[in-house]
Amino acid sequence: MRRFALLTPLALGLSGLPLAGLAAAAPAVPATSAVLPPPPDAARAAAVRAGVDAWTAGNYEAAVKAWQGPAAKNDPDALFNLGQAYKLGRGVPKDPVKAEAYYGKAARLGHIAAADNYGVLLFQTNRQQAAMPWLQSAADRGEPRAMYVIGIAAYNGDFAPKDWVRAYALVTRAAAAGLPQATASLATMNQTIPLAQRQMGASLAIELEQKAADARGRELAAADLGGQGAPLPPVSAPVLAPVSTSPAPKSGPGAIETIDLPPSTKSERVAAYLPPPSEPSAPPPPRPVPVKTVTPKPAPPKPIPAKPVLAKAAPVTAVATGAYRIQLGAFGVKANADGLWARLRSRPEITGHARQDVPGTVLRLLATGYSQNSAERACAALKAGGFACLVVAP
Repeated sequence: MRRFALLTPLALGLSGLPLAGLAAAAPAVPATSAVLPPPPDAARAAAVRAGVDAWTAGNYEAAVKAWQGPAAKNDPDALFNLGQAYKLGRGVPKDPVKAEAYYGKAARLGHIAAADNYGVLLFQTNRQQAAMPWLQSAADRGEPRAMYVIGIAAYNGDFAPKDWVRAYALVTRAAAAGLPQATASLATMNQTIPLAQRQMGASLAIELEQKAADARGRELAAADLGGQGAPLPPVSAPVLAPVSTSPAPKSGPGAIETIDLPPSTKSERVAAYLPPPSEPSAPPPPRPVPVKTVTPKPAPPKPIPAKPVLAKAAPVTAVATGAYRIQLGAFGVKANADGLWARLRSRPEITGHARQDVPGTVLRLLATGYSQNSAERACAALKAGGFACLVVAP
């Protein structure tokens, strides 16, 4: 039986991830030796912020120097940022081994982006069993690459129990997040997974997305919008073909192509984090992805299952009065908040609502004047468009 191929190492890019400016909410750390991060310290946070400012200005050596002190005191953000520096080779020589060590230490202190990176690096370096708990935790938060890897593992029964319902649900969600390889694999799953299991998987995808949204909301609230996780659009149930009354041919699953995984799609980050410049690289040449087919034994014809169709979020009409607000982000640099507002103010979810800046350690950007229902609908539509948000009650 032909199966999905989990590449080793996978082409999972990490260079586009942001730097951390403030401590992140702790994800579920799978390692049993998890260490509690140190209590907040104003001087340590100021040093981390100074390093981020230096990095943004292109002074990478000064940024690394600023982070070394807080990192020695187990500051998760400083450890993660040093991992980024060694990953990219900025301010220090490029060193994947040191990058992994910093990611691992920050991950065990509860840093979300570090935990996601650490699981990917473990999988890339042929330590799949060690990577699976970290990837599972990332998939639970809705990280597209992790959902795809866990979904393929569940389809094949490699490194995870075989479960086609869960596999279809996870790959559906990864495809909805824009991962092209997930879209291609989903088309093959539509030909190999029985309709009843696909229907159950479509329902499970909605349930898993709601759980992931709740988890992201708790992380954002706990860190006052300091988490690094990128939002996913809501997953709607795919439109599946009706059950056929004709007997289907009995044959094994079709061949599924070996596919490299790209980095996660870049999106607005709800955090006071500053993305480093991307590593220079030549664009990959276009590569056709052929779909292999399996010729079944002669049998009565059966209808071809329809490809999943994700429903678009309905437009949300803004209501200009009300005590509820929508928090759109938290920024260490006001210009970043201005840039996000310029992108969002013409959207129907924001038009007609006043901007509010809440100063503090970071600047919190909010849109005001919503009822509870309109705020929830507007936030859901923003997430569907790739923007993170959080409803703030009065």
